[in-house]
Amino acid sequence: MKPHEVRELIKLKPPAWNRDTRLLDRCKTIEDFRRLSRRRLPRPVYDYIAGGADEEITLRANAEAFRKWRFTPSVLADVSSADLSTSLFGRPSAAPMGFAPTGYTRMLSPLGEPAVAAAAARAGIPYVLSTMASTSLEDLAGLPATHDADRWFQLYIWKDRDLTDELVRRADAAGYRVLEIAVDTAVSGYRVRDVRNGLTIPPQLTLEGMIDLGVRPGYWTKMLASPKIEFANVSSAGGGGYTIENITAQFDPSVDWADVCRIREQWPGRLVLKGPVGPQDAQRAKEIGLDGVHLSNHGGRQLDRCIVPIDLVQPVRRAVGEDFGIVVDSGVRHGADIATALALGADAAFVGRPYLWGLTAAGEPGVDRVARLLTEQLRRTMQLVGVASVDELRKRGPELITAAH
Repeated sequence: MKPHEVRELIKLKPPAWNRDTRLLDRCKTIEDFRRLSRRRLPRPVYDYIAGGADEEITLRANAEAFRKWRFTPSVLADVSSADLSTSLFGRPSAAPMGFAPTGYTRMLSPLGEPAVAAAAARAGIPYVLSTMASTSLEDLAGLPATHDADRWFQLYIWKDRDLTDELVRRADAAGYRVLEIAVDTAVSGYRVRDVRNGLTIPPQLTLEGMIDLGVRPGYWTKMLASPKIEFANVSSAGGGGYTIENITAQFDPSVDWADVCRIREQWPGRLVLKGPVGPQDAQRAKEIGLDGVHLSNHGGRQLDRCIVPIDLVQPVRRAVGEDFGIVVDSGVRHGADIATALALGADAAFVGRPYLWGLTAAGEPGVDRVARLLTEQLRRTMQLVGVASVDELRKRGPELITAAH
């Protein structure tokens, strides 16, 4: 080859001046974001995101369950443009995905829930705020970046029913469109990593954990410059408010279907049951007037050895029919996982840990990149499978996907 041909073939891209931008440019997969997040966070904080309950059998099984499915492409189809748009509980969504609720997000990054919600709004997808959030539902709704966003709220039915009712009223007043009732927290799961690190209630950090915290000055510098972290949705409740020391005492093992019916009477919007909901329970939810289910095992953080949500999609869809919403989370790590969920009968797949890894690795741009990465992977998967729309993928799912032997 001639010298000028070599120069044309090899074009060096100049490195970005900003270190965060350089690191972000290297993140090509969700796993890359996880690794970068692990480097930036103190181990107790990273383990709070990454860990699961007890032996973490469910935690591992969640992601592995998606990988047992294989696509059988439909070839010679016109997929020159793949349309990812869909509708979730009566509202258009740019893609069949969303950001699932995660608690105490500002402990992971001072940017917290507002950064995640703003990224979701830019991506045109829903964001579910948790009762256990470190940003109040009113403050989140008041942000200009989330003004037109599709905001959902995850509700825990607590022992203090008056406080529960108040949260329902506040969510409605603040313009949240979908209410998700979490039904997998009769008691708090036993998260071994947190116990070993001393990140318990109340916190009792080990010496090793304190040393690891101390060698992450970047984390502490940002945290010390930020406002106090609190459970913002209940910061003024119960006299002095709820803290990390007493809030889990509000989990109520006596919650039953009567409580769900009572909230159905109170809540004027779309109402969803969130948890490892089987076919019979999903059918009952439909009969009492709920609009859908969010199949989830809390990312493996509650009941270990629990069924993985992706395995519930087909039987639940058969039980409730097509006129009932089904979204699924726990273990989604790739756009192909979202395509798998749709082919099995779900309306959308939600992610939690991936956006937290993006947030802690690179701030709000990291969350943007995670959303873009997942949608790009989904679009490419759809085109290679041979479908041009979300509706087509759902309708033709049974012929396009099969379980690996």
